[in-house]
Amino acid sequence: MLQMPIAMPFALPLERTVAAWMIAGSRVTGLLVVAPFFGSAAVPPRVKVGLAFLLTAFMAPLVPAPPAAISPAALLVILPGEFAIGFLLGLTLQLIFEAGQIAGQVCGVQMGYSLASLMNPDNSQADSGVLSTFYELIVLLLFLQLGVPHWLLRGLGRSFEYLPPGHFSLTWPAVHALFEFSGGMFVAGLQIAAPVVVASLFADAALGFIGKASPQLPVLFVGISIKNLLGLALLCGGVALWPRFFDARFGRALDASERILKLAH
Repeated sequence: MLQMPIAMPFALPLERTVAAWMIAGSRVTGLLVVAPFFGSAAVPPRVKVGLAFLLTAFMAPLVPAPPAAISPAALLVILPGEFAIGFLLGLTLQLIFEAGQIAGQVCGVQMGYSLASLMNPDNSQADSGVLSTFYELIVLLLFLQLGVPHWLLRGLGRSFEYLPPGHFSLTWPAVHALFEFSGGMFVAGLQIAAPVVVASLFADAALGFIGKASPQLPVLFVGISIKNLLGLALLCGGVALWPRFFDARFGRALDASERILKLAH
């Protein structure tokens, strides 16, 4: 009889603590699955597990305390939605990296780096993602240098304020906002590749006139070298403008993720 008043007060806070850790862990796991840098395949699984545990320890105190204890069945229903919240936060930033890869693919075709795979895609087995990987590495360096991981973690912490656990619902306005933002990333990729594409078009027009004037000149082989050097020169000049460009894009991505999640309330 003397043990009953001692055991009962500790049961409910323990259940709430476990629920808070599971909710925070679900959002952190969803973020780490798709977020740039954190979800990279180059990061060992042990490091990801340790990072997930550390971030969960920081995020668990931010989980609002439920008015009553959550049953295990109700908690299992809530956790997929919490995972989706973290996934959407990371996905919007990952789309910025996809824009860089799109720009790299377009520039690679224009500069001749994908020529082997275009002429003989079955037997060449050539890796045409040279510029895509290069662009992605530059965007990753800007991602770290601008302190975007800190913005991302602060956004994850703020998500517990405007979207409490159990209130996530994938509404049509949220889906429409996500599709609209995803479409904008294709435009961003073309904006990054625009200088190289425009210069290549002018170079092709000029080489076409030269080929007509001098048929003996091997325009095809000369044109590849000229477009390659021209593209590299424009690439070196354009990279200087990338920090300001991607700073604005990363900020818009985080704003878009918060807007999407608020629409999913």
